[in-house]
Amino acid sequence: MATLVFGMNQSLDGFVDHTEFAPSPTLFRHFIAEAEQQAGSIYGRKMYDLMRYWDDDQPEWGEDERAFAAAWRRQPKWVVSRGSPSLGPNATLVGSDLKRSIERIRDSHDGEIEVAGTQLADALTQLGLIDEYRIYLHPVVLGTGAPYFADRRPPLRLIAHDRIGEDVLRLRYVPR
Repeated sequence: MATLVFGMNQSLDGFVDHTEFAPSPTLFRHFIAEAEQQAGSIYGRKMYDLMRYWDDDQPEWGEDERAFAAAWRRQPKWVVSRGSPSLGPNATLVGSDLKRSIERIRDSHDGEIEVAGTQLADALTQLGLIDEYRIYLHPVVLGTGAPYFADRRPPLRLIAHDRIGEDVLRLRYVPR
């Protein structure tokens, strides 16, 4: 059975916003290693649309970007959406019964499956389906944006913490 992990870059004041700060080269290489080992990713539609950037090679990419794109393209992706979005390679639309669909995905795979998107993570948190939360804490204050925890904050227990690069802390939590 797979483990569902929600991990995002977060500001000191609790917001996630990919347009306001980017991972350092060290942190990006960490994300490459994670993507290479993931059993797949479950996306909300908005996050999936953003990630489709990695479907097509870009002339300005360096070695790290090509490595991330290769890992991302290889893994299965499941997209949660009420509509019928255009899906790229290795992507499947999740059925209308969110809990049952996600449980089937988790039960039929081994390893870690990334959960991406704050609204999706909130829905899966309310259903008790997130197994681990990973906060990549950056020394940035945004003052506004999407909060890491969109609605309900589950009771959590810290299981690990480590420093990645010069200024990012990775905090790993599991539900109590």
